[in-house]
Amino acid sequence: MENPLTNEYGPFFADDTDWYNDIVLGTLLPHFMRDPLPRFFQTWLRNYIGGVLLYFISGFAWCFYIYYFKRNVFIPKDAIPSRKAMLLQISVAMKAMPWYSLLPTISEYLTEIGWTKSFPRLDHVGWLPYLSYLAIYVVIVEFGIYWMHRELHDIKPLYKYLHATHHIYNKQNTLSPFAGLAFHPLDGILQALPHSIALFIVPVHFTAHLALLFIEAIWTANIHDCIHGKVWPVMGAGYHTIHHTTYRHNYGHYTIWMDWMFGTLRDPEEDEGKKI
Repeated sequence: MENPLTNEYGPFFADDTDWYNDIVLGTLLPHFMRDPLPRFFQTWLRNYIGGVLLYFISGFAWCFYIYYFKRNVFIPKDAIPSRKAMLLQISVAMKAMPWYSLLPTISEYLTEIGWTKSFPRLDHVGWLPYLSYLAIYVVIVEFGIYWMHRELHDIKPLYKYLHATHHIYNKQNTLSPFAGLAFHPLDGILQALPHSIALFIVPVHFTAHLALLFIEAIWTANIHDCIHGKVWPVMGAGYHTIHHTTYRHNYGHYTIWMDWMFGTLRDPEEDEGKKI
């Protein structure tokens, strides 16, 4: 059933989609090649190119900084992953990227035709509702990703056939920023799905939704670099490295709150204290 309010916003969403497509595709494809392409395919192609660029820019920039520019400052030499390991991670991510790109493309299409509760302009709701809705959206995403990730571990066939692809990177010297998107395609889509489900639950600014979804590429690079940032309550790399070594802790996304609430939190500083 269409949402009358969102359906009224359809032309705004369509204009935004055309603008985003022009920004990304306009520099790569001349109009005579791009215009005949189906609108859905244009949006998918834009999301695919954007995802690939974010993955490589964030991955290479972060690897250069921690493995070369700050060599031996954050990561000891024997803990730096090999080029072979990073190339394998890139290969897995690139095979999955065309499928990852489908999720925001479908979300964008459903928003344009009025199936979600999104709004396209800040002045349609005002600052206070915008921030309130965004906060609720983030909580839904945190909750959804926590449980999706946890069930990918707890339901054995899901782990064996989907999530195990990512967990072959289970030591400090095999984890790198490029491991952040190295998933089985369906696994990656399932873990991002709460972003899209939230669109049907809470009115959220659609551009904010897209931005948060694509920021995942940067965030996942960060949490796989094995550097404990000690920024409470952020679920940083220190926590996520524990997840890759114990398999039973720290399933959360941006913050530690869901693991704290559901009893799966393990603090890297407490682990360090036990080693001393």
